[in-house]
Amino acid sequence: MPPRLRKLALTAHVTAPVGWLGAVAGFLVLAIAGLGSRDLQTVRAAYISMELIGWFAIVPLSLASLLTGVIQALGTVWGLFRHYWVLAKLLITVVASFLLVVHMQPVSLMADRAAGTSLSFADPDGLKVQLLADAGAALAVLLVAVVLSIYKPQGRTRYGWRKQQEQRAALLP
Repeated sequence: MPPRLRKLALTAHVTAPVGWLGAVAGFLVLAIAGLGSRDLQTVRAAYISMELIGWFAIVPLSLASLLTGVIQALGTVWGLFRHYWVLAKLLITVVASFLLVVHMQPVSLMADRAAGTSLSFADPDGLKVQLLADAGAALAVLLVAVVLSIYKPQGRTRYGWRKQQEQRAALLP
């Protein structure tokens, strides 16, 4: 990959996960407000906002993170299957994106309740707690991906070792 294109891809790859992480942090704040507030308007606003942030920020940013990560891996020396840390980040991103789409169903349910007249303080808090716990877990998982990106633990896959040996052999006369 040419240097300018590599820098553009790297910028996109850093920006998408950082945005994802920030949007999840905002979602977590709204989940806390939705669970803890006794003001019905605040609760309604929190759950309606959570749906908007989820569908229009978190989901697109998770998909952008996946796409830019694959592009970055395939276009650089790291490769997609050469290092365990890259595979771990790929797995984290794929699983997190899938679970996110599944998780958006209860978010939409709460937003629908909040937009209608059926939301009240008498509602069971189970779904509210689930949304809060899911957001906290998502934040923790995304932080693990950040740590992997920064520390890049050693360890090549078998494929990575084989490719490295092939490259060394190609350099020898």
